[in-house]
Amino acid sequence: MMKPCFIVLLTLSLAVLGGCLGRPMQQTGDVGYLEGRVSIGPLCPVERSPPEPACTPSLETYHAWPIGVWTAGRERQVASIEPDENGAYRVGLPAGTYTVDLVKPGRFGGNLPATVTITGNETTLLDITIDTGIR
Repeated sequence: MMKPCFIVLLTLSLAVLGGCLGRPMQQTGDVGYLEGRVSIGPLCPVERSPPEPACTPSLETYHAWPIGVWTAGRERQVASIEPDENGAYRVGLPAGTYTVDLVKPGRFGGNLPATVTITGNETTLLDITIDTGIR
């Protein structure tokens, strides 16, 4: 008697679990991407070609110049841009208009702040240039 009950219970459990696994995750809206490359420089008073290793951006360099993505009007920060060791980045954002700017105010900015419009299921390109002010 115990064995048939166990089989019925196991079958029902697997059916319920299978039904849950088959459901797609609910989307909260269209998501698009902001993608590009961050360039920071100069890092030394005299730039040489090829550059000296100390004058080439590293992950630490990118972390020292944090970049944020805010709602239009810079009311609320919604994301951070975190470049890889080559300066490349990609951030997923809900469709809308955003302001991209340095997190720490009063620093040189190159082409920041920038206004970008993200469209669902598309990629918006923004290459960011940060002027360090070193001369």
